[in-house]
Amino acid sequence: MDINVAQQTDQSRYVITVDGEEAGFADYKDSAQVREFDHTVVHDEFQGKGLSKPLIKFALDDTRAAGRSIIPTCSAVERFISKNPEYQDLVAF
Repeated sequence: MDINVAQQTDQSRYVITVDGEEAGFADYKDSAQVREFDHTVVHDEFQGKGLSKPLIKFALDDTRAAGRSIIPTCSAVERFISKNPEYQDLVAF
């Protein structure tokens, strides 16, 4: 299984593909130095394969590298951060 995650800046989202096929995405909205993650989806046919973790991890790592903080209004992103406290410093208060 060939998994790839990339940012699609023109659509304000990160996309995960499996063997070249879109498997899911994480939408965001940017304002100033804050990126709000508001919706994450793993398509039905790809659920149960553990794809949300690499998708969210890549998105958060990329956001950190860009010098932004985040607002996790998406429950999947919020859960990921609660299970991975090393990302807690990204959350804008």
